[in-house]
Amino acid sequence: MGGVPALEENTQDPLTEPLRKVLGGTTAKVMAEHLGLRTVGDLLHHYPRRYAERGELTRLADLPLDEHVTVVAQVADSRVLTFNQGRGKRLEVTLTDGSGRLQLVFFGRAVHHHHKELLPGRRGMFAGKVGVFNRKLQLSHPAYELLGADSGAEAVDAFAGRLMPIYPACKQLESWKIAKAVATVVDSLLATGWAGVADPLPAALRAERGLPTLPEALEKVHRPRTKADVELARARLKWDEAFVLQVALARRRLAEGQLQAVARRPREGGLLDAFDARLPFTLTDGQRAVSREIFDDLATEHPMHRLLQGEVGSGKTLVALRAMLAVVDAGGQAAMLAPTEVLAQQHHRSITEMMGELAQGGMLGSAEHATKVVLLTGSMGAAARRRALLDLATGEAGIVIGTHALIEDKVGFHDLGLVVVDEQHRFGVEQRDALRSKGKQPPHLLVMTATPIPRTVAMTVFGDLETSVLDQLPAGRSPIASHVVPAAEKPHFLARAWERVREEVSAGHQAYVVCPRIGDEEEPPGARRGGGGDRAGGEDDGGADGADERRPPLAVLDVAGQLAEGPLKGLRVAALHGRMQPDAKDEVMRRFAAGELDVLVATTVIEVGVNVPNATVMVIMDADRFGVSQLHQLRGRVGRGSAPGLCLLVSEAPEGSPARARLGAVAATLDGFELSRIDLEQRREGDVLGQAQSGTRSSLRMLAVIDDEEVIAAAREKATRIVAADPELERLPELRAALEALLDAEREEYLEKG
Repeated sequence: MGGVPALEENTQDPLTEPLRKVLGGTTAKVMAEHLGLRTVGDLLHHYPRRYAERGELTRLADLPLDEHVTVVAQVADSRVLTFNQGRGKRLEVTLTDGSGRLQLVFFGRAVHHHHKELLPGRRGMFAGKVGVFNRKLQLSHPAYELLGADSGAEAVDAFAGRLMPIYPACKQLESWKIAKAVATVVDSLLATGWAGVADPLPAALRAERGLPTLPEALEKVHRPRTKADVELARARLKWDEAFVLQVALARRRLAEGQLQAVARRPREGGLLDAFDARLPFTLTDGQRAVSREIFDDLATEHPMHRLLQGEVGSGKTLVALRAMLAVVDAGGQAAMLAPTEVLAQQHHRSITEMMGELAQGGMLGSAEHATKVVLLTGSMGAAARRRALLDLATGEAGIVIGTHALIEDKVGFHDLGLVVVDEQHRFGVEQRDALRSKGKQPPHLLVMTATPIPRTVAMTVFGDLETSVLDQLPAGRSPIASHVVPAAEKPHFLARAWERVREEVSAGHQAYVVCPRIGDEEEPPGARRGGGGDRAGGEDDGGADGADERRPPLAVLDVAGQLAEGPLKGLRVAALHGRMQPDAKDEVMRRFAAGELDVLVATTVIEVGVNVPNATVMVIMDADRFGVSQLHQLRGRVGRGSAPGLCLLVSEAPEGSPARARLGAVAATLDGFELSRIDLEQRREGDVLGQAQSGTRSSLRMLAVIDDEEVIAAAREKATRIVAADPELERLPELRAALEALLDAEREEYLEKG
């Protein structure tokens, strides 16, 4: 972890016990495979999402469409209907809770059994995926557990008045089964008086914040007697997450702050001055201010660690390029790491165009201060690769732009002074450290992201970096109008969308059409509905059969053909996706940039960095399958010239669904910071590092980065102070143990993805 000292291993804590020893192999296997829970501690930190109260029925009126839910409700009526001339039977059960009604439906052999159990007046917990049939909300074949009727008076009394935890669940494991597993674990720990459970918070800090011990908090969160118990437990568990993470980041900052670097000051009358003189526009105030912060960092003898975040199109690449030129002026080299070949090629093309003759170092007739700008990607031919490697090793190339290929062992630099990482969330800490290790001394680091990040998230995800924000768009950027196109309800709106594309092309402009899928791959059964990547939406609340009846996401190869033969016939239509050969991809992008193509049908490979000012309209198919931040990124590809931009979000999601609400939010504002806030709120884990972002389970389960600013800021301040006084945490062994658990191999990705 980039120079952070290793911590000793943690042993003997009962929270590290494997679940299979406590719950048995079968349950433990399901928990590990479907919920990522492997130890007693994992299960105890799988907190209830909410609590149902006896007498307080969950509001059926507020059920989210197309999500797994668990409801507590009462059977109002139950009836068996026949179909197929009496050969088929269907059981329809109506639930009520005073706020609304919900229909359950069962088919086949199970009808008779469920009909006997689900009698009017019976009350229970029901879990399944919310669908709509005949305009009624419905759960098809839900799992359920009836409450009270078959229990003795004591069991009913025990249930009465108690807050009932409803756990984030999945179709393989309903909420109440998780509750039973938690009860088993808590009972076994209570029997030992929670012996051996380490508490990571220093006692003085706990007392200062008025927080309970860890065992107390875990018991209260799973078995609260009152709502006050829940609040107290949450306060403690949020603080744990914020504090342990901030200690990890503080140790990293301390370790990196002790490294030595070469100060890189631009020389007067050098490459940077020559570049600024040839710019056809003036820098924005924001670009000037951020450049000053970067140049101040570069001038110190400790490595810069700075995050540059900015709105789509705010000119981050220009700011990064000026920093690279300053380093070349000072005798060093600069490397820019891009997440995809398309983006690396695009950066190389736009940087050499911006620099002109200044990028032709070593060539006949080049400018006095010129340097060479080389591209390095995994798929380059052997001769071009050898030439690029030689230019880097000799120092002839001052700037290199590349993909992961830059990290390989064979790549050596003459004097690497600055590493620029574009779209940091696609790279891990280890990857950026691997590139930085190629410097004779640690090079300076500039991390860029075009996804605007709220302050609390920046403190949590990029807590080892100083932050600069570019929130001012350069002059000449045009406004972008965004509209939702409800294709299922109003197909004529989609027809009008293609007419608009034709109108823009007739006016001499170009268009993008974006699809979630390529189309030459097998569509896996039950494919994720979030085919676009960072889909908003929480974990499942409960189980049902969960089969997704929606059609597969639309694919580039299918849509390109349909458009070329149908509504866009006669226009020059081409496809672009990540599995094309690099030369073919580059050729398509070159032709589109040169105006030789009218419509580019693409996947999200065009999401970042692609700059074609003549493209004015974007149609995003199945827009509900992309996340809010991704839609904002995609939309930023249009309106980059003097003509206004238009973004059409095509969706079959029904009106009133969460997916449509998300699209409405994107259409309503161009403010990326506001959208990133909405994205986090709708994600509901309150966890920017959770499954929806990185594909792995995060250790943040209680902390809501969007709401808990005070907790995060206070934890950061305390962590910084504690680490400064005791970098090895020798006086706080329990905190060391908690940090070891956070940074173990399974969770390393937790600090590496943003």
